[in-house]
Amino acid sequence: MSEGATGADPRRRTLLFGRLFFGLRGAGLPVGVSEWMALMEVLARGVVAPDLTDFYRVARAILIKHEAQFDTWDQVFQAVFGDGQLPTKAAEELLSWLDDPLPLPELSPEQLAALETLPLDELRRLFEERLAEQDERHDGGDRWIGTGGTSPFGNGGRNPAGVRVGGSGGGRSAIQIASERRFRDYRSDRVLDTRQIAVALRRLRRLSRAEGEPELDVDESIDRTCKNAGFLELAFNPPRQNQAKVLLLMDVGGSMTPFTRLVETLFSAASHLNHWKRFDHLYFHNCPYSRLFESVTSTKAVPTSEVVRDKPRDTFLIMVGDASMAPSELLSPHGAIDYFEQNETPGLKWLHLLRSHFTRAIWLNPIPSEHQRGYTIELIAQLFPMFPLTLTGLDHAVDHLVKRTTAPPPDLDPTLFRARW
Repeated sequence: MSEGATGADPRRRTLLFGRLFFGLRGAGLPVGVSEWMALMEVLARGVVAPDLTDFYRVARAILIKHEAQFDTWDQVFQAVFGDGQLPTKAAEELLSWLDDPLPLPELSPEQLAALETLPLDELRRLFEERLAEQDERHDGGDRWIGTGGTSPFGNGGRNPAGVRVGGSGGGRSAIQIASERRFRDYRSDRVLDTRQIAVALRRLRRLSRAEGEPELDVDESIDRTCKNAGFLELAFNPPRQNQAKVLLLMDVGGSMTPFTRLVETLFSAASHLNHWKRFDHLYFHNCPYSRLFESVTSTKAVPTSEVVRDKPRDTFLIMVGDASMAPSELLSPHGAIDYFEQNETPGLKWLHLLRSHFTRAIWLNPIPSEHQRGYTIELIAQLFPMFPLTLTGLDHAVDHLVKRTTAPPPDLDPTLFRARW
């Protein structure tokens, strides 16, 4: 590191590195001692040029494990080596409060004229003070960072000149916005690319011993050597191979057309991963009925009952679709949007059959979470754990598949199918 960046005093360098480590941990980033010691070894060997920019890049590569954490890393780094402020979990909680604002209040012209307009420097100073002091949600007031009030800080309210925090604006009176950051493209709500999807899906695995060239078992070799009074005794085991089986069912056409590229990216990443024991994919339109299609351009189909019969129950089932359709497509015989489908069994019953058979199943929805509303979406979400098709959503979906066996779905309410749609 250069003297200009960290100072010549070793005690100051130690203080800065301590602030960086504990600042990252305090911001919620999972920086472990092993990663930190690896960074210290890199510095001790002189691998990093004496330049703050080089240190930034190397340290981020070693300490940060996920692109979604880059934004927090930048904030902590700027706070330690620049003039920024350390991010806090309180600030993240504050933003979650602001996601659900109260309705915009109606104020008379006289009330609006009475509101105080502060200079920018004073406004920024007060904003930092409020951010440090606030510990709960506020709505409808004139002081704290909140919604639906006359405070100069927050969103969804009325103030002639303030700092908008979160929200989408609309009043066009904010003189500064405290919600967008330079590195927003790395945030976890960004569109996925093939590599990110592949990294997330790679965690779908069931490792077991299989036949093949034996591998050295280091832990067992150490145990045997210790028990053998220090005389080396090596232990070998068959290689561990991934026994995971994946079935990807994708909705195509209609309302899914705007999401074609996103679903193609998911399919490309999933189909090119070669570490699974088996990967299969099939298509449907809006809802699976008595058959699933091998290709969107042909009529060659596989009976859904055959898929349920032949696929092992521990297969990872990944459903992809916007779950948006006419209620009759889920609840009525012959309700499929395709006139020639002739589905005598309502679509919801086919979904219930799939969900009942596969013990680990999820639904990925390309519609953003805040817009996942509608009767059919709610019905399907009662059967399948539903996640948005974003980086964070996919991570949570994979965690759900790997860590737990999903409980069987409840029996369908017969009254659902009695209404005339």
